[in-house]
Amino acid sequence: MFENLQDKLDRAFKVLKGQGSITEINVAETMKEIRKALLDADVNYKTAKAFTDEVREKAIGQNVLTAVSPGQLLTKLMNDELANLMGGTVQELNISSNPTIILIAGLNGAGKTTFSGKLANFLATQKNKKPLLVAGDVYRPAAIDQLEVLGSQINIPVYTDRESKDPVGIAKAGIAEAKKNGQNVVIIDTAGRLAIDEEMMNEIAEVKANTNPHEILFVVDAMTGQDAVNTAKAFNDRLDFTGVVLTKLDGDTRGGAALSIKSVVNKPIKFIGTGEKMEALDVFYPDRMASRILGMGDVVSLVERAQMQFDEKEAAELQKKIRKNKFDFNDFLSQIQQIKKMGNMKDLMGMIPGVGKAIKDVDIDDNAFTPIESIIRSMTPHERENPDAINQSRRLRIAKGSGTDLAEVNKLIKQFEDMRKVMKQFSNPAAAAKMMKGMPKMPFGR
Repeated sequence: MFENLQDKLDRAFKVLKGQGSITEINVAETMKEIRKALLDADVNYKTAKAFTDEVREKAIGQNVLTAVSPGQLLTKLMNDELANLMGGTVQELNISSNPTIILIAGLNGAGKTTFSGKLANFLATQKNKKPLLVAGDVYRPAAIDQLEVLGSQINIPVYTDRESKDPVGIAKAGIAEAKKNGQNVVIIDTAGRLAIDEEMMNEIAEVKANTNPHEILFVVDAMTGQDAVNTAKAFNDRLDFTGVVLTKLDGDTRGGAALSIKSVVNKPIKFIGTGEKMEALDVFYPDRMASRILGMGDVVSLVERAQMQFDEKEAAELQKKIRKNKFDFNDFLSQIQQIKKMGNMKDLMGMIPGVGKAIKDVDIDDNAFTPIESIIRSMTPHERENPDAINQSRRLRIAKGSGTDLAEVNKLIKQFEDMRKVMKQFSNPAAAAKMMKGMPKMPFGR
């Protein structure tokens, strides 16, 4: 995400490269380039101008420390102002009521139904809530089916009434059902249209009036850029929603919606969707997103995603196995599956500082692990538990069974053995310290 904007901001910062101080002239030139970059990213013109005026005002007259270049100082100012532009601080959901009622609104194709499922999954797995999904879209033929399929995937109940064409009645009956069954969050998926129309606005306003929701989340496709912002404004004028959800952000290389929407509607972005999987939903942190836009990564989010997938007890057991050199292909397969659950691979690597820019032109296939998984699954249980037992004839059989060739099998086993040796060394603090001591000095500062 935001690759085009990152490239253009990099070029803008080069204006200050080699400059000994920040002056009105070089800052004005840099801000002109940054404003162009923001407009190219489909950021609202007033937002782009106000933003660059604010950064210029703060930059001029700043004393540049000898240890910090003008470019670095401006990057810091940009980071702070970008975070402010997108809301400044994270805005959590209001889920204190019992039941909490959340109304989902937006146009057709924005991803409302998918987001409803993701939100239910997030609340159940991360917030220890008992959600109920309510199928309130009575117009789109597959909407009820889609919500039921999503509900079954994540083990969340779905309230439906296929005979009714009354979205208000369905929403009220869903809330009554939740109260009866002890569910403490009700997520109401509503109908969208292909464009904003009066009938749709009246209908969703009526659902709001009859359900008194604690949260109204407006779901918008980030890839529609400035159109997304205009749609958000039209909905907010009628609904006064409490927060925005940006979907398909992983496919948005520009970023205009994320940067403009808060300043235009004055409502926080609460969630971002970054893929089709039910786990591909992130709470929106303005400061972390600002760092990613400037190519500085987002290690905190990367660690949080890892913590969601890796069980502490399982990790402790794995550490014991590594110490005893018992790490096997079953463990390796389990680790791969947990990494895959963390999300899109390119998105994950982009969270590592410096890596995002390096891989921007590299196509990283989410199916890259498939051949490895096929090879491991073609092994017998004995071979997975005892990698050293895999001789040449077994390797030939594994290659044939996995649809790969002998060279790929040999390469995987060699990489596995090397990895196991390193893991074994680092599991012993004394050995790890000795190994690190023996490494050549890194040429920092050259």
